[in-house]
Formats: sequence, structure tokens, C-alpha cells
Amino acid sequence: MYGERVTSVDRPAAAPDPQAAPVPPTGPPVAAPHADGAPADPGSAIWPAGVAYQPVEPDRFTRFVLRLHARAPRWAVPLAAAGCVGLGMAYALLSNPTHSDPDAPPTCVLKLLTGLDCPGCGGTRALWYVLHADLPAAARHHFLFVFSLPFLAYLFVSWAGNQAFGWRLPELRLSPKVLGGFLAAWLAFSVVRNLPWAPFTSLYV
Repeated sequence: MYGERVTSVDRPAAAPDPQAAPVPPTGPPVAAPHADGAPADPGSAIWPAGVAYQPVEPDRFTRFVLRLHARAPRWAVPLAAAGCVGLGMAYALLSNPTHSDPDAPPTCVLKLLTGLDCPGCGGTRALWYVLHADLPAAARHHFLFVFSLPFLAYLFVSWAGNQAFGWRLPELRLSPKVLGGFLAAWLAFSVVRNLPWAPFTSLYV
């Protein structure tokens, strides 16, 4: 009627345009129900369809390394690892650490600053004695290093043989408890060898 304010006008809803592009939902992703009708897992969400995530393009150095790895023969990596081990043995043989003063450079930083043996002190001399088949002298300089050598050698041979020739040697399984016990023993050995009382002073190198 005249004088009344019209607040709303009822209009028919416009029909959707079939050619218009679908509008992706703006809300959070919705979890889809399982095929058997079970309720959906809130942790599994379906992102809106049509959203594409472009993978990160690797840089030039990464592409070079990937091409080199793809073209290299299967024995290349074990051969490189064996070469590093051989260089370490050659350094021990040529330097002959048993004829040099224990404090002669190059030396351990901890031993240089504090005079204490670090967990690895004596390892080079122990390796030199192992290469000369003098196991008692090697164990005198680093017992745990000599003890771990057979296990390390077997792990390397089994890995390198599998990589290069497809060997299937029995796998040496080391549980976390065994590794933790070995590290604890190594730590205890590092402390005991620095005690200034007999017979622990015989372990000082």
C-alpha cells in the first residue's frame, strides 16, 4: 500500500549457466566416506579437484648428479668406497704413526687442548699394527676398534657384493639395543682409558 516500505522483492532464482566454469569450494577439504559406507576418517581429506601442484624443478647440479648416477655402472659406488678405504690404509702405512710422537701434528684437538685421549685416539696406530698382523699391539692402542673391524669388514663386503655382483650374503642384523650397548661400551672405554690410576694408565696412548 501507499506509504509502506518495501523491504524485499521475491525474484525467481536464476538458472545455472551450463557453460560456466565450476567454482572450486573455498572451505576446508572434506573427508570422503569409505566405499563400504563406513564413516570417513577425519585425517584423510580430498582437496578440490582441478588444483595442480607443480613439482620443484631440480637445479643443474642435481640433474648432473642424477644423470651420472643413472649412467654409472653398478660397481662404481662400491669401487669408490673401496678406494676411500684403500686411501686410509695407505695413509696409515706411509705415515707410520708408531714411529712418531703421540702429540706430533696432526693430532686430535681434544688431546692437543686437554691432554686426554679422545674416543678415536690410537685408531691409526691400531690400524697400522693390524695391517702388520700384530693384533696384541693393535688391541693395546684401541681394543674396540680392533673388535669392530671384522663386523665392519663383513658389512662392507656384503653391501659391495650385493651392489656390484648381486651377491646375497646372510644379512648381519644389528638391533638398536646392540648398537646402543656398543656405543655405551665405547663411551665407557673412552672414560676408563683416561683414569690416572693403574691398571687404567696402561690404556693411555
